[in-house]
Amino acid sequence: MSVRLLGPLTVIRDGATVQLPASRKLRALFAYLALAPHAVGRSRLCELLWDVPNDPRGELRWCLSKLRGVLDEPDHRRIETSGDTIALHLKGVSVDAIDIASAAAGGIETLDLERLKALSGLLVGDFLDGLEIDRSPHFNSWLVAQRRRFSSWHAAILEHLVSKLPADADETLAHLEKWVELAPFDGRAHLTLLTRLAQRGQIGECEEHLASAAQLFASEDLDFGPVREAWQTIRSERPAATLWARPALLPAASPASIVLPDTAASEKASLAVMPFVEEAAISGVCGGPSRGGLADGLTHDIITRLAKLRDFFVIARGSVFALAEKNIAPEDAGRRLNVDYVTTGTVRSQGGRVVVAVELVEVRTARIIWAETFERKPDDIFAVLDDIGNSIVSSISTEIEVVERNRAMLKAPNSLNAWEAYHRGLWHMYRFTRTENEQARHFFGMALKLDPTFARAYAGLSFTHWQNAFQRWGDRDQESARAFEAAGQSLLVDDHNPAAHWAMGRALWLRGEQDGSLIELERAVDLSPNFALGHYALSFVHSQSGDPNAAIGSSDHSRHLSPFDPLLFGMLGARAMAHVRLGQFDEAAEWALKAAARPNAHAIILAIAAHCLALAGRLDEARTFAAAIRKTLPNYCADDFIGTFRFEPDASALFRQGAKRIGLG
Repeated sequence: MSVRLLGPLTVIRDGATVQLPASRKLRALFAYLALAPHAVGRSRLCELLWDVPNDPRGELRWCLSKLRGVLDEPDHRRIETSGDTIALHLKGVSVDAIDIASAAAGGIETLDLERLKALSGLLVGDFLDGLEIDRSPHFNSWLVAQRRRFSSWHAAILEHLVSKLPADADETLAHLEKWVELAPFDGRAHLTLLTRLAQRGQIGECEEHLASAAQLFASEDLDFGPVREAWQTIRSERPAATLWARPALLPAASPASIVLPDTAASEKASLAVMPFVEEAAISGVCGGPSRGGLADGLTHDIITRLAKLRDFFVIARGSVFALAEKNIAPEDAGRRLNVDYVTTGTVRSQGGRVVVAVELVEVRTARIIWAETFERKPDDIFAVLDDIGNSIVSSISTEIEVVERNRAMLKAPNSLNAWEAYHRGLWHMYRFTRTENEQARHFFGMALKLDPTFARAYAGLSFTHWQNAFQRWGDRDQESARAFEAAGQSLLVDDHNPAAHWAMGRALWLRGEQDGSLIELERAVDLSPNFALGHYALSFVHSQSGDPNAAIGSSDHSRHLSPFDPLLFGMLGARAMAHVRLGQFDEAAEWALKAAARPNAHAIILAIAAHCLALAGRLDEARTFAAAIRKTLPNYCADDFIGTFRFEPDASALFRQGAKRIGLG
């Protein structure tokens, strides 16, 4: 059996088309259950498809009975009802839409030519073509969203397919024309088509396409200048004889190599946060999707906080709100704004709780790289939205960094731009070994050669020298001086970048200047309250000789902002040391064990665990950690541990007491 959801809904068994009942709602129910990732409640299905009929559950039962007659087999029931939920099991059934969605989830860019061709062959029409249902707004809204998503995936498949096909392949132009049709405001699509036509010597066709595309952009008040300028560059780089001679074919250009002039210089990732939609008023007054109020306020707040992080380019609120007023779909808005990522969200009240659902989508592939739903009781609605906003901003920043970091690792080192070299450096930096730290230093240096104004690359370079000093991988005084110098360069480049103040705060701590360190770290979190590493660094400094209670609070806040941070072991370890200073040895041991359990925890974290466990009287566990440390550092002792940190005298005495109990004294 196979099911086609792209184009008119079709079920095929043993090569023959199965006649489905004429009911549009039955077909809609079938399609919705086919794509549902889990069982769906009956009340949800009734709300989705029936506009308060006399007996919605009765009609649902009728539809299910008819579907069973079509789908069930003698030894296999495909529709399962359990309690108040319904699930459709399609194991062994080929479903075109599921194949496309699975490929997109795995990364369209990773697919080979034959797989791309096969997927392109599945995309023969709109999702559930012709299946709109009168007076079913919830279903029609779902349908529009699915069509938008599959259209974006189609465009991404065509983009990668064209990049892998020979320029003179007969099918290349057909795929290009379809890509332009699906993404009419994507500059890459137009430029790739112009390039391929030029390679074939079809300059007249290029000029005709340029004129019609310019008219299209003008009709939407969009700037066509970058595309026109890129075309002039393409022409100027091609000898006239080659351009006008039809038989000569130029080397194929990859779409990925075509960069619009207005983004070439920036290199950084870019993000548009589309206005969140308020599905129901928080006050409890029901209504359909709307704009304004708390949803708009949350959107403004998220845009502002993301901009303060200065991690990547964030499109100004005026541009995204202007596009939203035209009811332009988020993925289309992302292409028009020429950004890498788009964030969308909804705000609604449900069962006395505020529910905010958010998605982060990679524009070129329409791949959802992060999605989350936040639920809170609206005791203080503004405090609730502030907390949710914190989580959203931190999650977006983290997820984009992970994607950019992993993408940079797949590129040849000599092809990296400054942004990619910086993220390649982060990838190595977070391995926390001496060799990887040196690799990180190399890539941060490469980023700064390509862009001497890259503040975060200076901060990263400072961190590698900080690690060399902290881990004793180099001369501590020399590496401390280099960490301080790089942090100073970061501040000179961008005094409003929280990472620059973070780097300076850590460098001053190395120099024993605690007061100055705390001032810089406080400045980092003042500039960007969502900067998790700033809160962690405050916890780190306070845990040794500052306020231990403040250390615990900052540790908790940093983990709340970034629960999967590569430096999570440090956040946990700082909390453990703060508990030691408060005389809470059992709590210290538990937090230290959590720190040591992190996969990238280094020897110093293991040493924190050994000392905290010893103070808690858990000597066997403590000795196990001590033995693990001495496998790599045979002469490690309490002096090494105390010398690594800047404890006040009472704390040093406590840790020496623990070291003596396990033979590290």
